[in-house]
Amino acid sequence: MVELTTVNGMIIKRAPVGDYDFVVTVLTSERGKISAFAKGSRRPGNHLAGVVEPFCFGEFSLYEGRTSYTIQEAKITNYFEHFRNDFNGSMYGMFFLEIADYYTRENNDERELLKLLYQSLRALESDNFDNRLVRCIFEIKSLVINGEFPGIPTDRKYSGSTAYTLEFIRTSTVEKLYSFAVTSEVLNELLHICDIYRKRFIDRNLKSYEMVKMIEDN
Repeated sequence: MVELTTVNGMIIKRAPVGDYDFVVTVLTSERGKISAFAKGSRRPGNHLAGVVEPFCFGEFSLYEGRTSYTIQEAKITNYFEHFRNDFNGSMYGMFFLEIADYYTRENNDERELLKLLYQSLRALESDNFDNRLVRCIFEIKSLVINGEFPGIPTDRKYSGSTAYTLEFIRTSTVEKLYSFAVTSEVLNELLHICDIYRKRFIDRNLKSYEMVKMIEDN
């Protein structure tokens, strides 16, 4: 009998395969980013239908093959159902998933990035935060976690409050990140800084960012 492997994580990407299956990308605490087949999950009534969608967070039981995983069952603890009725929030969320997919690797320790992703999605669900600020915090902290944070750019002079905010994001634990607001001046400077960082560290266009940009420009 094949032994099951159990991982905890979030579905960050999904694509159809064949007539009835999905292949999903799961960001896990135990094994970093993995790909897994969800066989039959496109069939109505299949036990995996609805539990292998983007944003689903929980425990996944897998068969481990020589070159791939197959999901046997999933116990989802958070579906992030809020995004089904919040188009703007869901677009920010998809952007976060795409960044997580870009930065993470299989068999890496991705626990901090997974924790950041989870807390950032929860912040998007809250009415207490500007989605643009949540985006900035997520993008900047992702660089910190990946050891790529370059410090404040030198293209122009930034306000002291912006420099302080960057340092707070850099040094704070994920649990304490979403505990502040900023002025419109600081937010605009953070958005500008994130544009600089994104162009420097991400070498491809992110489709979800195009939607986020449309939302922010309207």
